[in-house]
This record gives sequence, structure tokens and C-alpha cells, in this order.
Amino acid sequence: MEYKFLVATDIDNTLLITGTDVSAENRRAIKAIEDAGGAFTLATGRSFYLIGKYAEDLKLTVPCIVSNGGGLADPVANKEIKSYIIDKALVRELMLMLWERKINFAGYSSEGVFFAPTSDRREFFENYNRTAPEGRKAVLCDLTLDMIQSGNMPVFNKILTVEADPDTCRELRARKDISCCASTATFLDIMAPGATKGRALLDLADLLGVSRDMTFALGDNENDIEMLRDAKYGIAMGNATEETKAACDYVTTDCKDDGFAKAVFDIILPKICR
Repeated sequence: MEYKFLVATDIDNTLLITGTDVSAENRRAIKAIEDAGGAFTLATGRSFYLIGKYAEDLKLTVPCIVSNGGGLADPVANKEIKSYIIDKALVRELMLMLWERKINFAGYSSEGVFFAPTSDRREFFENYNRTAPEGRKAVLCDLTLDMIQSGNMPVFNKILTVEADPDTCRELRARKDISCCASTATFLDIMAPGATKGRALLDLADLLGVSRDMTFALGDNENDIEMLRDAKYGIAMGNATEETKAACDYVTTDCKDDGFAKAVFDIILPKICR
């Protein structure tokens, strides 16, 4: 299919308040994008295993940006089609460090989400699975020390850390062989070097044959900043961090006030239709 433009939006606290459904007004805005010949997609820090129910509910067909730019996922086939893999030896090194420091972490893979014993994120995924349609449920796996030490693991495109201590966060952010960004105040995500939502957005535009000058992105937090800068038009939510707003051309209203829809009708569509 030929698209005139591309709109990529973060999910949590951008398209919807975490734990809620997409509002009727935001659904109307998505339909307006598609009716105008646009490609609409999600760009999230979530594993592709955590977007299935939204993809099905919204009837998405455009590949989604997952794992903070760690991969692109086909929402119809429910599988990753491109992944920016973290070097396997590096994964082993990082996971051993996190394990030894008793840090809450999980690894995102196309084979499933792997949880360290210290991780409390399994409950979040289990709650998601309770409402996800059959065939869209997340595959949840245990990560053991033997697996890490032996390297007998799948490849990963993201390692999620939760409430890591400040020294560990500074150490990770200072490394040149990984990309790091925060998706919430307590989450620090680790990806392959150069892997960002922004890079994935541009790769997706090229894949769809959409001019990079016709790309729009919406977000609210640090992990969205590269995407907001790399898109031709970056739009921050009213509830976004100040750093995120500073990276954008435009600021819409809060997520809870359907700021996504307001951005579509007041900013995006006027630029397309002028």
C-alpha cells in the first residue's frame, strides 16, 4: 500500500493512560489519519509481546516500533521482522553484572520475555495476558544463572532494569557499547548501540516508501526524544517531561485530555491537507 505520511505514537501516557483502553476520541483520530492516506503505528518501549491486544483492537497493519527501537514487529503476523540485537557476549556480561548486584531486570527476545528471579515485572505481563486474545499472549520465561553463565540464551534486543541504583545507572549510561534511555522514572532500558525509536522510525519510513519529510511522532518521556527529534515533526504531550517538550516542534494537551487526538486534528492533518 502507498502511504502519504507516517504517524508514530508512544503508547503509555501518550496514546492512553497506562492500564486503560484507547479513548473514543483517539480512535476517531486514528481513523482520520488512515482516511487521509497515512500510515499509523505504535512506537513503544514494550516488547512486541505486549502490543498484540492493541494491534488487534485497532486493526493495525503497519509494522510497530518495539523495545524502544530494538525492533520492528509485524502486527498482523504477530512477530518481529527486524531486530537490533545486543551482542551476545555483551548480554552475558551485562546480565552477570545485574545479577550480582541483585538488580531487578528482564530480557526482551523474539522467543519470549525472560525474567531474572529478582524481577517483579512478571506480574505486569501476567495481568496483560489475562485480557489479551488467544495467540496474542506474552511468552514468559525464567532466566537462570546457569543460562547466563553458559550463554545458552536467545538473542535479546532490550534489557529492562527497574529501580537500578544510581551508580549502576551512571555506569550503564557512560558505556559506548550500548544505548540507554529511561522510559519511566524507575526504568532504564539497555539496547544495542544506535538502537533508538528515532532510528527505527526512519527505517520504517524507508520500508514503507514514505518521505522522511512526512514523518510525525508523539511522545512524553526520555525514551521518545530521539524519535521526536528524528521525525520531521515532533509533538510532545502536555504531560511530557520538560526535556521532552524542549526537543519538540509542538506541544499538545495532556494524555488524559485526548492530547493525541488534538495533535492529529490541530497539527498533523492541517499540514497534510494544506
